[in-house]
Parts: sequence; structure tokens; C-alpha cells
Amino acid sequence: MEDNIIVRVANGGDAHYAQTITDEMESSARARGTGIAKRSPEYVAQKMEEGKAVIAVLPDGTWVGFCYIEVWGHEQFVANSGLIVSPAFRKSGTAKRIKQRIFNLSREKYPNAKIFGLTTGLAVMKINSDLGYEPVTYSELTDDEEFWAGCKSCVNYDILMSKDRKNCMCTAMLYDPADHYEPEETSVEFKQNSKLYERFMKIKQSRLMKLFRKKENGGSTGGKQKSLFHTLFNL
Repeated sequence: MEDNIIVRVANGGDAHYAQTITDEMESSARARGTGIAKRSPEYVAQKMEEGKAVIAVLPDGTWVGFCYIEVWGHEQFVANSGLIVSPAFRKSGTAKRIKQRIFNLSREKYPNAKIFGLTTGLAVMKINSDLGYEPVTYSELTDDEEFWAGCKSCVNYDILMSKDRKNCMCTAMLYDPADHYEPEETSVEFKQNSKLYERFMKIKQSRLMKLFRKKENGGSTGGKQKSLFHTLFNL
């Protein structure tokens, strides 16, 4: 199946896929019970027209997957956002191919920019690690207000704000072209610690929900616990 899938830079002629893509983004987030920053079909179509998106299709035109580029902080940061694959083509390796192509496109267009992403999924963390990304705290991401405003449509936005934008359900990952490990190194590191990351992500999300509910109910959250969790996830 994967051999027939074409992964390429999107263009204005792909705009007719925009509604399908945004519908699937919303449906997928709802099925996972997680939040995303919602994007309109018009916004997705604009990314295609600007050459800041990657699309995957079959030779007959069937839509398979998508991802786009957003630029923040006067081109100091680039986010590879909105990765989505049609349910019929998941676990085909397409997500990895799309991420590789959008990463390459980001490096071509913005060679000096730091590339980052936010994810709630271990599978995406693995793909990012294979590209050279490292898990980081939110403080290492862009401080561009417009970027964080995009989170307002996410179901977890109140949690983000309750943590003063220092943490949320997503894990932040970053590739710094000026200071980074080689992809082989970050990939090996992830494989060695994948079970630990998975456990930490579950504990982090559970802990954040408990802290948020306690705060909502007017209870004290107590002092910050200085631990490995604090180091990795800024709890």
C-alpha cells in the first residue's frame, strides 16, 4: 500500500482537500479525547497555496495524509503542525514519510529556525526523535502570543493557562539547527527510554488533570515537587 502513496509539497490545486482534512483533524482529536488548535479549511488551503504544506495522495487522487508549516517569532521558530493521516492508511508508514518531508521543507525554507512540535502521542514522539528532535520544556518554545492564542480552541486550554503556559497535556519537542544531536543519537535514546516516556506521559496527564480539578475546586495545589517529573515535564 505504501508504495502507491505519493508524498509531495502541496499546492493551490490541492485546496479541494481542505474540508476533508479539517474534518478528519477534528474527528481524530475527538476519538482520542485530546484537544487540537482548530484550523479552518480556508487556513489549510492558504498553506497549500503558499507551498507550506505536505500532502499524501494515491495516484487516483484519494487523500491520504497532510501536515503544514507555521512560522513564529520573526522566523526564529517553525512548527510542523496538523499532522493527520486518513484512518484507512494509518500504520502504513505514511505519517513518518510526511513528517520527514515537512521537516526537510522547513529546513529548506527556514534553515536557521528552530523546529518544534507539540504532541500527546508516543508514536509522534518516536517519529520526531528519528528526525533529531529532543523533548524540552515549554520555556524553550516560541513566546509569540499568536502561537499560544491558537491553543484557545483546544479542549485543554484552561489547563495550559492554569499552568501559566509552562505545561499542558502535550509534550514539547524541539530541533535546534545550531545545537542538536544527530538523528541516530536521539532515535537510540528514545528507543532506550520509550517505556519510561510512555509512563511519564500518562502520569503527567493524570497529574495535570488532578491539579487542575483541585484548583477549580479552590483547593491548594501545594509546593512544586522537584523531581525527575519536574525536570522532564515542568510539573
